[in-house]
Amino acid sequence: MAQAQQITILIPDPDEMMFVAGDHETNIDRIEREFGVKIVSRGAELRISGDPASVARVGDLVGAMRTLSGRDDNLRKPALERLIGEAKDAPVATPQQLRDHIATTVTGKRIVPQSENQRRYVEAIRHHDLVFATGVAGTGKSYLAVAMGVAALRERKVTRLVLTRPAVEAGERLGFLPGDLEQKIDPYLRPLYDALFDLMPPERFARAQERGEIEVAPLAFMRGRTLDNAFIILDEAQNTTPAQMKMFLTRLGFGSQAVVTGDVTQIDLPDPRSGLVIAREILRDVEGLAFVDFEAKDVVRHELVARIIRAYDRHERSPE
Repeated sequence: MAQAQQITILIPDPDEMMFVAGDHETNIDRIEREFGVKIVSRGAELRISGDPASVARVGDLVGAMRTLSGRDDNLRKPALERLIGEAKDAPVATPQQLRDHIATTVTGKRIVPQSENQRRYVEAIRHHDLVFATGVAGTGKSYLAVAMGVAALRERKVTRLVLTRPAVEAGERLGFLPGDLEQKIDPYLRPLYDALFDLMPPERFARAQERGEIEVAPLAFMRGRTLDNAFIILDEAQNTTPAQMKMFLTRLGFGSQAVVTGDVTQIDLPDPRSGLVIAREILRDVEGLAFVDFEAKDVVRHELVARIIRAYDRHERSPE
């Protein structure tokens, strides 16, 4: 017989806890009967105990319920039954996956590191206030950073999630794009929005934006600010100038942490001196920072992407 296991899920938001537990804990009662586990709600903690397989499935179920909590005032029975069915059919998480679990998507998919470098990256973010991640496209640098940021915001470790990118004109000039300033810069920020919408319902995102809990803005908007109690992500950092990178790194305030991601093989600057490259050289020996380098083997997109990246690497290394 498998040894009993207990996990504790932190849900600081009382409304979210009520959504998960249900009126008079009816959702908890239903889940306990279905999976044969014991669930105890105490303040901001939800403690789930039972056999490891059932605990893992209920942990994923609760993650999916939390993700949906921004959509409805209460979790209606058909939606709960659908989530229970999906949790029962899902593969059982391994102990390592339980430890690595970061967040759950709006479709109920568990987000865990898919490679050793991704695992090192997640651990670096958990234990350092500033992390630099470099590597080719598709290695999960930006997505995992956003997932960690959403989790930190949800667990009240920070009060703000700030995502920023340099608006570098790669082939098109902002002045010739249609619309006002917000519409002009939106294409540069769209990948960050896509990651956020994968991790929280649009309704919750809109409310968080209105309350100032989530901000997505071009890097230029960071000048002159000090960001306290924030999780800050600088994406596409290879396209920062040295001055922009220095400006960004000095925005870090008390209780904040930052993740800087970029691909040094895709520098679109007219001046080849990338702020990301120079920062890595200057800060390599500074205590309290972490550097994680991704490789083609870490690509988690279509398998063809990894082969394309390796082909380009061979071509660029070959003599003319």
